[in-house]
Amino acid sequence: MTTTEAYIDFIKKLKTIYDEREADNIADWVFENVTDLKKWERRIDGNRELAEIHSNKIREYLRELLQNKPVQYVLNECWFYKRKFFVNENVLIPRPETEELVEWIIKDIQEINAGNSKPTYLSDRQANIIDIGTGSGCVSISLKKELSKQNVAAIDISEKALSVAKKNAEDLNAEIEFLKIDFLNKKEWNRLGQYDIIVSNPPYIPIKEKEILKKNVIDFEPGIALFVGNNDPYIFYEKIAEFSETHLKKNGRIYVEVHEEYANNVEVVFEKAGLVTILKKDIYGKERMVKAIK
Repeated sequence: MTTTEAYIDFIKKLKTIYDEREADNIADWVFENVTDLKKWERRIDGNRELAEIHSNKIREYLRELLQNKPVQYVLNECWFYKRKFFVNENVLIPRPETEELVEWIIKDIQEINAGNSKPTYLSDRQANIIDIGTGSGCVSISLKKELSKQNVAAIDISEKALSVAKKNAEDLNAEIEFLKIDFLNKKEWNRLGQYDIIVSNPPYIPIKEKEILKKNVIDFEPGIALFVGNNDPYIFYEKIAEFSETHLKKNGRIYVEVHEEYANNVEVVFEKAGLVTILKKDIYGKERMVKAIK
């Protein structure tokens, strides 16, 4: 079977559970991963016989994909903020909207350091940054790579998630302080320091919404990183606000990702703690990010 024939067959089978565009994107990703041929290269060499080792690997990947397993977990890779990260089922798959949160932080710090923004509390020294619920480490590592002078710490309750984050930090040569901490347990805050920036993409989906999520999300992504109880959907934001009272420096900033339907309520949580809030929409016009300033 030629590469082109294998690709056509792969697409045809993927379309039984994915729409045409998504099937095309997944197929391109898988074939590049397996054959090391980019799309345009595959078109040129499409009549070449597909190596048996590649054919076997593609069949194996197709079997997993047809079980609704996300392609990122199948290939153990995901691109985030210009870099390839290792991912598995112990961590969430990084989303584009989280890249926007990272971009917001980077731009703010760059403007401060350029003297174009007030306060200038970061302009003459390193900032201390903490990522709460780091997962794959995509946020903390991206910040460290883009803002190399800043001190970055990252925490998570999951030892397995921290193992993934540490692997990514090592692979991408990013110096991060990782700590296993249950952030909802206030006693563990004593292990943490003072920070200029707190960033978090915490669990924020009420468990009642589980039934409306896609099968590839609820069957494979870690629920502990996705869901909160129906009775207290703001628990992580409330704890972050409380944490900021003693662990966020004066003029410090909090950046969080939020549920699009509850963004205003998250603002209220921070405002009750005496913080000044700014709401930001993502590229789709959804209210998905909140900044709170002390």
